[in-house]
Amino acid sequence: MDNFTVEATELTRLYGGREAVSNVSFNLSKGEVLGFLGPNGAGKSTTMKMLTGNLAPSNGSVKICGIDMIDNPKEAKALIGYLPEMRPLYKELTVDEYLDVAARLHRVSPKNIKKAIEVAKERCGLGHMSKRLIENLSNGYQQRVGIAQAIIHNPMVIILDEPTVGLDPIQIRDIRALIRELGQEHSVIISTHILPEVEMVCDRVQIIDKGKLVFNGSIDVLKRQRIGNKLLIGLRNPPQADALLKVAGVTEAEVLPSGLVRVRFADDADPAESIVQAAVANQWGLYQIAPDQTSLEDVFVQLTYQDQSIPHQPTGQ
Repeated sequence: MDNFTVEATELTRLYGGREAVSNVSFNLSKGEVLGFLGPNGAGKSTTMKMLTGNLAPSNGSVKICGIDMIDNPKEAKALIGYLPEMRPLYKELTVDEYLDVAARLHRVSPKNIKKAIEVAKERCGLGHMSKRLIENLSNGYQQRVGIAQAIIHNPMVIILDEPTVGLDPIQIRDIRALIRELGQEHSVIISTHILPEVEMVCDRVQIIDKGKLVFNGSIDVLKRQRIGNKLLIGLRNPPQADALLKVAGVTEAEVLPSGLVRVRFADDADPAESIVQAAVANQWGLYQIAPDQTSLEDVFVQLTYQDQSIPHQPTGQ
């Protein structure tokens, strides 16, 4: 039996007879960081609320470490650490006072509260901020406090909604490093609109649109989709397109306004070496050859606004 920390099965949520979320299913294991993406109104927030037990599904189920969220909500929620987009901070308290409150709310035993606070502060880089009022902290440190409250009880599953929104570049880098570290010992789900962030911190990605998953797979699959079967070639003495089409595997050649040539090739082909050899033999003056990557934003648009979509990876892999 697979030891999944999160099992979402055919999650569906109806609002006035309309499906805001429709048959969303996926699994998550310990040590994985899952990026959850979707345009506004896609059903992302609704799904997050169902995962955390803040909203009951109209159909389907959520299990946290095998515990059903509907049948045993207290036990299931105790295994989750959650940081919503609007940080639940009591800004009139010091960091230590606030984390003490958070630990008690998460039912950390009194004898373990002090240690739990110290561990959370150490992991989030807050040791030197213990006696500072939260309202006097920078935005980045307030975000760290929010993450500290989410991990104070050492949950199996950590869910972070837009964890880097509003932060400066240095703060973003630090929070991303913290998320990667948390992902080594926990299961982490992050909701974000920052597409490059997904590639930097996530092992797996799922994209939701109009209430349905249009992509659910590893980050490597998403990266391969970006690269595709295209090469960008720079030639000082470019030949006619027909000459490039004679190279084995090349199916299309297009001269771009920049003067570069984009070639497409068959799925089972890798014509780069043959193109180099042809360029040398025919003195085409090759000075550049590289994969022609589609931007992550373009991939996102293709997935969420076109009828066709990438075949799904099996969930839980």
